[in-house]
Amino acid sequence: MRRIYVAGHRGMVGGAILRKLEARRAAGEAIELITRRSSELDLTDQAAVAAFFQTAQPDEVILAAAKVGGIVANNSYPAQFIYENMMIQCNVIHQAYAAGVTRLLQLGSSCIYPKLAEQPMREDALLTGTLEPTNEPYAVAKIAGIKICESYNRQYGVDYRSVMPTNLYGPGDNFHPKNSHVLPALIRRFHEAARDGADTVTVWGSGKPMREFLFVDDMAEASLFVHELDAGTYQSETQPMLSHINVGTGTDITIRELAETVAEVAGFGGQIAFDASKPDGTPRKLMDVSRLARLGWTAKIPLRQGIERTYAWFLDQSESDLRSK
Repeated sequence: MRRIYVAGHRGMVGGAILRKLEARRAAGEAIELITRRSSELDLTDQAAVAAFFQTAQPDEVILAAAKVGGIVANNSYPAQFIYENMMIQCNVIHQAYAAGVTRLLQLGSSCIYPKLAEQPMREDALLTGTLEPTNEPYAVAKIAGIKICESYNRQYGVDYRSVMPTNLYGPGDNFHPKNSHVLPALIRRFHEAARDGADTVTVWGSGKPMREFLFVDDMAEASLFVHELDAGTYQSETQPMLSHINVGTGTDITIRELAETVAEVAGFGGQIAFDASKPDGTPRKLMDVSRLARLGWTAKIPLRQGIERTYAWFLDQSESDLRSK
C-alpha cells in the first residue's frame, strides 16, 4: 500500500493530481491518499508540519501547494510570494525527510528561467541570467525549491524530484478579475463581455508576447509519470544539481491569438483592444520539453479543446454559485 500525501490538493494542479490518483485507486491500485485543507494544516508553520508528518507517516509526497498569481498579484504582494513559498517548501521537504519519506515530487514554474533566456528554454538555462522583475520573488522561491531537493538528494540519499510546468490552465483555476493568470482572466472577461453585450474588450499589454499553455490534466499525468520513473531512467536524463524537468507542449502562441481564441469560445463578437501602457512581462516563454519527451511523455490535449473544457467548467461553477445564493 502506497501512502501518498498530496500537498495543495485543493488547488488546480493538486486537485488534478488527486483526481488521477483517486481514479487509479478506484481501478484497484493499492493507494492510500492523505490530504489536509489549509484550515487544518498551515504549511508555513514548521511545528505544525513536523507534527503532521510524524503522525500521518506518508511514504511519498507530491508538493503542489504554493502561493500563486498573475502579474498584478506578483507585483502587489512580493513579500508574501517569496515568504510563503519558501516556508512551504522548506517545511514540507525537510519534515518529509525527517519522517523517513524517500520519494517526493515538487512542482515549480517556468518563471525560474531568465527573462531573456534563449528560446525554447532548456533546463540548463537555470541561473544563467536576470529574472523577470515582475515575478522575481516567486521565481527565487521556486529555484530554491529545486536546490533544496537536490541538496537533500546529495546529502541524505533520498529521491526528491522537481517538475517545472509552463503556464497551466483548466478546471479549478482562479478566475479572479485582478489576481488570476492571463488565460482564466481572459475567459472571465470575454464571458462577461459577451453576456453584457459589450462592444470592446481591452487586454493588458501589446498582445505581442508569446506564451505556452498546458492543460492541467496533462500536467497531472506528467507529474505522476516523472514521480514514478525508476531511478535509473530518471538519472539517465538528469544531473545531481540540474535535476528538474520541464513540462509543456513545446508550442506557443501570441497573447493576441490567445485572446482571439478565448473570444470565439466565449461567443464574444466585438472588438479586442490592447493597452500597451500595461506590462507585457517576459517577451517569450517557451519550454524545451525534449528531456521529458526522451523519457517517454508528451502532452495530449490541444489548446482549443482545453480552453473549451475550461470554459465549460467555468460556466458550471458560475451556475452552481448562483444556485447556492
